[in-house]
Amino acid sequence: MDHCQRIVIKIGSSSLTDSKGLLDDSRMAALADAITELLRRGWQPVLVSSGAVAAGLGQLGWHRSNLTMPERQAAAAVGQGLLMEKYNDLFQARGIQVGQVLLTKEDLAHRRRYLNARNTFNVLLNRQVLPIVNENDTVAFAEIRFGDNDTLSALVAGLVEAALLVILTDIDGLYSGDPRKDPQARLIPVVRQVDENIMQAAGGSGSPVGTGGMRTKLAAARIAARSGVRTVVTCGKDPSVILAVAAGERPGTCFEPSPRCLRSRKQWIAFGSVARGTLTIDRGAVKALTEDNKSLLAVGVTAVKGTFPAGSVVAVEDDRGIELARGISNLSSDDLKLVIKNPQRGLEVIHRDWLVCERSFSLCQS
Repeated sequence: MDHCQRIVIKIGSSSLTDSKGLLDDSRMAALADAITELLRRGWQPVLVSSGAVAAGLGQLGWHRSNLTMPERQAAAAVGQGLLMEKYNDLFQARGIQVGQVLLTKEDLAHRRRYLNARNTFNVLLNRQVLPIVNENDTVAFAEIRFGDNDTLSALVAGLVEAALLVILTDIDGLYSGDPRKDPQARLIPVVRQVDENIMQAAGGSGSPVGTGGMRTKLAAARIAARSGVRTVVTCGKDPSVILAVAAGERPGTCFEPSPRCLRSRKQWIAFGSVARGTLTIDRGAVKALTEDNKSLLAVGVTAVKGTFPAGSVVAVEDDRGIELARGISNLSSDDLKLVIKNPQRGLEVIHRDWLVCERSFSLCQS
C-alpha cells in the first residue's frame, strides 16, 4: 500500500458520542491525532463523519425514539454546526485546515454535479485540506437520502479514487453470527466477494444512535469493491486503528477489491445515478447483455416504464422483474414506445460503453 495516497475514513455516531448522546471530546481528539499522522505519512484522507443528529439531540435534550423527519432534520441543523466546530478546533490546533462537504443522493445522481463534487474533492485534497463529509440531513428527504453514511462513504471512495475505505463502527468486524447472542460466532477476517451468503450473516443496527447496521456496511463494501477500493470494517473505539490499516494490517474484516472493477463513468451509472425509468427485455437480450457483453438493441425491449428524455439513466430488467443492468438510453421513453410497436433491427438503445451489467444491484441498494 506504500504507493497509495487516498483513504476514506467513515466513523459512525456510536464511535463519536458518549452514553448521553453528546460528542465525546476524547474520542474526537484521538481521531484527529490519527488523521494528522496519516497526513504526515503522505496519505490524503477524507473523513465521512456521522454524529450531526446525535450531537443535536444531545444539545437540545431530545430523545431519538419516535422522532418525526422534520424533528430529525432540525436536530441535524443544530448538530452539524456543533460537529464542525469541534472538528475545526481540533484540526486547527494540529495545523490542518478542514472543509465541510454536505451531500444528498441527488448531488451524485446528476452527472454534472457528480463531476463538480469530484473536482472540489481533488482541489481540497491536493491542497492538503481535509474534507469532512456528511449527508445533508437538514434538507434531505426519503427520495434523495443515502439513508446511512456507509453507502455515502463507499460512493465518495469511488469518487476520489481512494485505495482504502475504513469503516469504524461499534463491533470488531463481520462475524459468522451475532456475537451478542451467539457465543460460537467467529470473526471473518477476509471477504473476497459479498454475496447472498455473506449478506445473511449481517444483523440490524447495533447502536441506538446509528442509522446503519452491518448489512449497510456490506453493501458499502460491495460498492467499494466494484470501484477497486479495499474496505476494512473494524471497531472505532480506538481511532488509531486507522494507522494500522494504512500500514497494511487487517484488524477487523477486510473486503478485497473486485477483480472486475468499474471505471469512473460506469461506477456512477451503477451506484451514483438514479434510474428515471425501466426497460423490460426478452431472453435473447438478457443473454446478449449478461453473457456476450453486447449493446442493448431495440428489438430486445418488450416494455417501457416511466417517462424520461433521451440521455437518462434507466434500469434494465428481465421478464421476472429482476434488475440486471443500468445504462444511459439513447432514446426517450416516447420514442422507445414507438420503436417497440415498429421494431427496427440494429437500432441501439444503450451502447455497451454506457451500460453496466450487475446481477446483484439489490445487494448494493439494501
